[in-house]
Amino acid sequence: MVDPFTRLRRISWRSLVGKSPRSVAGQVFVLQVALVVLLVASAVLALMLQSQRDTNAEAKRRSLAVAQTFAHSPGIRTALRAPAPSEVLQPLTEAGRTSAGVDFIVVMDTQGIRYTHPLPDRIGKRFVGTIGPSLAGRVHTESVQGPLGQEVQATVPVRDTGGHVVALVSAGMKVKNVTSEVDRQIPVILAGGAAALGLATGVTALVGRRLRRQTHSLAPDEMRRMYDHHDAVLHSVREGVLIIGDDGRLLLANDEARRLLDLPPDAEGRPVTQLPGLESGTVDLLASGRVATDEVHLAGARLLAVNQRPTDRDGGPRGTVVTLRDSTELQALSGRAEVARERLELLYDAGLAIGTTLDAARTADELAQVAVPRFADFVSVDLADGVLRGEEPATTATGMRRIAVRGVQDDPPLYEKGRLIDFLPSTPQARGYGTGHLELVTDLSSASGWRAQDPERAAAIVDYGIHSLISAPIQARGVVLGMANFWRSKEHGPFDEEELSLAEELVARAAVSIDNARRYAREHALAVTLQRSLLPRALPEQSALEVGYRYLPAQSGVSGDWFDVIPLPGGRVALVVGDVVGHGLHAAATMGRLRTAVHNFSTLDMPPDELLSHLDDLVGRIDQDEACTDAAAAVVGATCLYAIYDPVTRRCAMARAGHLAPALVAPDGGVTFPDLPHGPPLGLGGMPFRTAEFELAEGTQLVLYTDGLVEDRRRDLDVGMELLRQALAGHPDRPPEQSCRAVLDALLPSRPKDDVALLIARTRALPSDRVADWDVPPDPAAVAGVRLAATGKLDEWGLSELGFSVELVLSELVTNAIRHGCEPIHVRLIHDRTLICEVSDGTSTSPHLRYAATTEEGGRGLFLVSRTTERWGTRYSPRGKVIWAELPLPEPTAIR
Repeated sequence: MVDPFTRLRRISWRSLVGKSPRSVAGQVFVLQVALVVLLVASAVLALMLQSQRDTNAEAKRRSLAVAQTFAHSPGIRTALRAPAPSEVLQPLTEAGRTSAGVDFIVVMDTQGIRYTHPLPDRIGKRFVGTIGPSLAGRVHTESVQGPLGQEVQATVPVRDTGGHVVALVSAGMKVKNVTSEVDRQIPVILAGGAAALGLATGVTALVGRRLRRQTHSLAPDEMRRMYDHHDAVLHSVREGVLIIGDDGRLLLANDEARRLLDLPPDAEGRPVTQLPGLESGTVDLLASGRVATDEVHLAGARLLAVNQRPTDRDGGPRGTVVTLRDSTELQALSGRAEVARERLELLYDAGLAIGTTLDAARTADELAQVAVPRFADFVSVDLADGVLRGEEPATTATGMRRIAVRGVQDDPPLYEKGRLIDFLPSTPQARGYGTGHLELVTDLSSASGWRAQDPERAAAIVDYGIHSLISAPIQARGVVLGMANFWRSKEHGPFDEEELSLAEELVARAAVSIDNARRYAREHALAVTLQRSLLPRALPEQSALEVGYRYLPAQSGVSGDWFDVIPLPGGRVALVVGDVVGHGLHAAATMGRLRTAVHNFSTLDMPPDELLSHLDDLVGRIDQDEACTDAAAAVVGATCLYAIYDPVTRRCAMARAGHLAPALVAPDGGVTFPDLPHGPPLGLGGMPFRTAEFELAEGTQLVLYTDGLVEDRRRDLDVGMELLRQALAGHPDRPPEQSCRAVLDALLPSRPKDDVALLIARTRALPSDRVADWDVPPDPAAVAGVRLAATGKLDEWGLSELGFSVELVLSELVTNAIRHGCEPIHVRLIHDRTLICEVSDGTSTSPHLRYAATTEEGGRGLFLVSRTTERWGTRYSPRGKVIWAELPLPEPTAIR
């Protein structure tokens, strides 16, 4: 086992190697060694003098020296913490006792229980002697009757690094072994001194190594320079530093902290609650000691960001360290950044919200809605009245229509929405309209030019609290379309020059949309005008039907929907509803061509299926022509429904080409959709059309419509048809005009997405007493009988004045039928708005009007007919032809 003292000497030597005598650790080591040497020498001299005088005192001193030496041995505290202290300390104490010349060295705990003793059987027993003073930290010497006899002993405390007594060391001698001979004591004293010197050297080495680690082997001048730098940095940084003790007193404050908090010179050492000039919130934070991160507190005119942390996290003294940072300028910069962010956000929202529709009024209202209240308290938008109609604006600010007014309150004394305003030249609106530049009025109460417009209203505006105005021209493509007025009231500060750019940007976003809406309105008006010019302006007079109609153009542009009512010979009436595929001017023009074609074909008095076949060929040719010219908006087809109603027979023939079936409203109010044969849309070709014929009771309503009435993206077609049924059902006596209104109210929004054409016709029947017909045998002698019967019927109808003309017409037509036609020959007279004469036979050969030569005996009959009648013509039927002629009724005689 290595001698502990030898180990201690090795440690001390190794710790001394490499020490610089200039370092703090080296200087402390040299000082401690010199002190130990001095103390040992003094002790030797004192013992030599005392041993001559008092044996008992010499023993005490010797015991004391040995006990102290062993108590301060660097290995004793380690041994005391060992699991079996006696095993470690017993050899050491025996060796020390032998070498020190004492009779015993006893190490004990604070209860007096021995760890060591020269007599092993005494180990673990209580120490004989007084230990109270030593437990109190004092050295105690005494003479007692111990296990070895009369003894002189000294008891010394063993302290830990914190200064607490953890054990006791007692050394002593038997009085009889104490000799007064100096020569016998000198070796012992010297040995004790050497041991003390070794022990002190080891302790000094350990302390020096710890001190070197803490000072980083710095010399005193280096440490002084480091602390000077630390002090300079502490007081030169632009951040205040406070250190507050656990008792709430200010221990340290650097120069920046003194400046930020305006602390007095004697602030250090005073409680923080007694420091003058601090806000209550700041005092509460400093006194609380709680953790704080970037809390903003007011200190005079400054905004301080305060951070606070405890100082005892790593075993340091309890307290808090506080850092202060002046954030006043940062707060102002953050405020400007926040304003810029809000403006960018406003412009972003404006880009999304403004210009969602091609409606100038809606766009102006969106501009006002975006600006209130984030930019202005009130916004009014005035557009040139012509802009709303799609026209170019005027050159001056007269005739301005206010189309939008919004504000934080509902009762501002501004001009109301819809008012037509003529701005005077002195007003900001007129100046901005004329120059195209923004006008800023920061103080309305002191400005005079705008008051001339309406002094009473201007006074009311100022009294209301509105104090600032920006008038921004709404201009696009270099043309001013109107003015946007931004008003601020007492809730916000006045407008400044920096906000002009924001107002200009907001108005610029709206100006493009308003200009697009204006151009669209112009084109839409042109297209609607074209389409309305192509549609019937008034329905023709006829007696077969009572007709009501509606046409609504689409919100986004006109389409090719059309309708028509065409009188036919014999009192019959044709009803037409069609829809050209596509939108815009091209579709409207094509619709006009198809409507004209239907009129032309109807003059030939064709049945519905044949007319649709001719119309189908026409649409096919139109498509081919468009394809050849590379037209950008080629028409690919159309739908059509064609119906002919005869009031004499009350029969209605219908055919459709890709169109929806009509609705029939019976006289009892029931609604049905007849099962018409399907036909392909016009222009596809290849499939025939079929005609269906129905007998309609008098008073039946025939409802024809285009798909825009019942089809919508928000609902199925079946739902639309059911809504149509509900709108028509239960009102058999309602006039067609009212039925049209009711249907549109039930099925359509205020602005439909597609064109809508609606035609409702209530059927009428011609009374039987106003129709006369006769079968004519193929004998020329029968002509006289026909003339006689017709004359009698005319007398019955009160149309005797037409007798000569009717006899002439019937004579010619019946004679031609007998001579050039075949059976059956039939004559019919119809008393309607005109007198209609019809002669039918079984051939399809049609007579032609021609000019007879002077040498010819015949050929003048049809010429006489054409000159006598209002009009005449031929229509064909499955059983032959009918030659008809219409004579105007005589004017009624005035009653005197």
